Amino acid sequence: MYGINKSTIKEKLLILVAEIIYLIIAYYLLFITYDKSGISLGLFIALIITAIRLTAMMFIWLPRGIAWQEAIMNSLAFGIYYLGFPILMITSNQDPNLTVLIVGWILFLGGSMLNTVSELLRKPFKDNPVNKGKLYTGGLFKYAIHINYLGDCLWVLGLALISNNMYSLLIPLGLFLVFVFGYIPKSDDYLQNKYGEQFTLYKQKTKKLIPFIW
Repeated sequence: MYGINKSTIKEKLLILVAEIIYLIIAYYLLFITYDKSGISLGLFIALIITAIRLTAMMFIWLPRGIAWQEAIMNSLAFGIYYLGFPILMITSNQDPNLTVLIVGWILFLGGSMLNTVSELLRKPFKDNPVNKGKLYTGGLFKYAIHINYLGDCLWVLGLALISNNMYSLLIPLGLFLVFVFGYIPKSDDYLQNKYGEQFTLYKQKTKKLIPFIW
């Protein structure tokens, strides 16, 4: 499941090529067509960090099989981040706010770490044959069943704040709604069917997405 094989290399390369193309376009938008190079640089650096992290997760840290449908959908979804935020930045009439930018960077870095670290802490457990059929409830997942999704929501919210456009907040809001009404229910159904009583006990004492809240 976690190995990179020939059947998924093309799919992953599609995502990688899409990311590179998006970053080239983002560079053009932020530095060629926009005159506020200071805040442009901040957003572009955040996008570069995102691309490096997601690529490392895909090829090195958490390699797994990817179907063509998932590869295409991911490639299109990444366009929302890599192109959507730059477009919203260059069309914004708002003056940069240092406090908002700092909060944005804190959320971006914190969310990125939360998403990545939660997955990496789970990987040794899942890779160990002894744990086959066992539900992982340790690490950061003891605080929320879908703590990794919370990390996604936070780093995307951070990008929205860094992009300096109030309409950017619609992107993390949309992602949050997709998780709440789409990914989380489907994931819960999958986990319930696969782990049965283990998952029943786990969800009774663990929040779904936000520790201590929901």
